[in-house]
Amino acid sequence: MAFIAGAGSTNVDLLYQGMERIPGVGEELYCKDFDLQLGGGLPATLINLGRLGIETKIATELGEDIFSNFAREKFIENGVEPTNLYVGDKIPLNITSAIILPKDRTFFTYGKGYIDANDDKKEIFYNIAKGSKITMMQLGGFLDVYKKLHNEGTKLVLDTGWDDEMSYEKYADYLEIADYYTPNQKEAKKISGCDTPEKAAQSLKKYFDRVVVKVDKDGCIGIDSDEEFFIKSIDEFKNVDSTGAGDAFLSGFMYGLFYDRPLKECVLFGNITGGKAVTKVGALSGYVNEEELLAYFEKYKCLL
Repeated sequence: MAFIAGAGSTNVDLLYQGMERIPGVGEELYCKDFDLQLGGGLPATLINLGRLGIETKIATELGEDIFSNFAREKFIENGVEPTNLYVGDKIPLNITSAIILPKDRTFFTYGKGYIDANDDKKEIFYNIAKGSKITMMQLGGFLDVYKKLHNEGTKLVLDTGWDDEMSYEKYADYLEIADYYTPNQKEAKKISGCDTPEKAAQSLKKYFDRVVVKVDKDGCIGIDSDEEFFIKSIDEFKNVDSTGAGDAFLSGFMYGLFYDRPLKECVLFGNITGGKAVTKVGALSGYVNEEELLAYFEKYKCLL
């Protein structure tokens, strides 16, 4: 059976809501609402794909602490069986306290943000990803595994996130084997050195025949061979919290890839899942199942 795989750090979010400001040093404020959720990143994308009915496999690091146990339960609850890469007695995941203010957000995080990939971890990840139709790529220590999967015919989707030093030269080894790269406009402009997302999209043609650049709340630029297009965001999805929107977009986009849909349709799927994500607080609160996704697609295919 076809499936999608990935390896990445697990994130747990402590969400504080209902404050007008951040307390100063020595101050204490009480918030009106609090929630504990799985956070964004690669695991969130794979969970959303699982909710869309696609078998997903993840290699991650989980310990025996209360946060790891919470994350493990949430993975299984959402139909994603995690393969653990961690051996030790520390807290191996990332824990973020997020303060959601009326017009902005602020965060502080415990953790290193990535997996230290030794030979044993690489072998474990390769064994679960072997035979996948699509594998998600992240920067870090699994490049050798990605190369092996690429040579075996697995499609690779790269999501880098922001990096102050990102450039084509720095990421060349990943860009050369990736089938798709899904930057937002800030990332695309930074990596290409261009001053507009449109120019950045054209610059990415150096590596890709099919280009995607997310333009935040406005929609998504695409290039399919020589055809340029723009698919606007969906107005009915009102932004409450943009945490995890990019991860959710990627799940819809990869849903389309998984079923061999045209690039425009993949982008529309991504706009639906990404748009739905911002309607609730947290990375995984706002989502659609497959039936809802296809219904939204029929409703908004006029945007193609």
